[in-house]
Amino acid sequence: MATKVALVDDDQNILTTVSILLESEGFEVAKYSDGEEALKAFADNPPDLAVLDIKMPRMDGMELLNRLRRTSSLPVIFLTSKDDEIDEFLGLKMGADDYIRKPFSQRLLVERIRTVLRRHGASKETENEGEEDIMLRGKLKLDSIRHTCFWDGREVTLTVTEFMLLHALALRPGHVKSRDQLMDAAYDDNIYVDDRTIDSHIKRLRKKIKATDPDFSAIETLYGVGYRFKEK
Repeated sequence: MATKVALVDDDQNILTTVSILLESEGFEVAKYSDGEEALKAFADNPPDLAVLDIKMPRMDGMELLNRLRRTSSLPVIFLTSKDDEIDEFLGLKMGADDYIRKPFSQRLLVERIRTVLRRHGASKETENEGEEDIMLRGKLKLDSIRHTCFWDGREVTLTVTEFMLLHALALRPGHVKSRDQLMDAAYDDNIYVDDRTIDSHIKRLRKKIKATDPDFSAIETLYGVGYRFKEK
């Protein structure tokens, strides 16, 4: 079965051209012209990844992402305006996995989609491969195959990037990971993100785990150096 990608954009030209491109690459494509329509459809028939435009009528991409992140770790790539750095920052802070600026290269979009899917483990061709890979670190339990995170027995819903960052930190408790090392762990070589992006993901990661355990303090910041996971 083909990997399903949802396109959510009020620009019909983008919906048409991008869907033709993705279908030619072997993806199944679902098209939606606004966020409300997409949100309703996702509840019954969720895709493997969603590409969201930020500025749309009725429900924009930011609000749609906010609604999705309440219950889902669905991989999300944002389409942003050329000079909209604030939207890019807010999107990543809210839990988007990547963003692409308009106008964009169609080949770049395909590569970004494949990259996020590989990181998420959502590809239909690979989802059943491999054996269980469970990491236990004190109250933390990470399952790399199922892409699940538990803290003190309670599940914490993480995005792809949040999961990869936490996995990289917990892999060697007590060892400091620089922001560059965390970028390497969470992103492919051809994708550049700045320090602020990593800090935003870490902040959101802490917030999610603190929602289940207000005393959570296992991710420590070493200012000017990076982060480390402290296993009690």
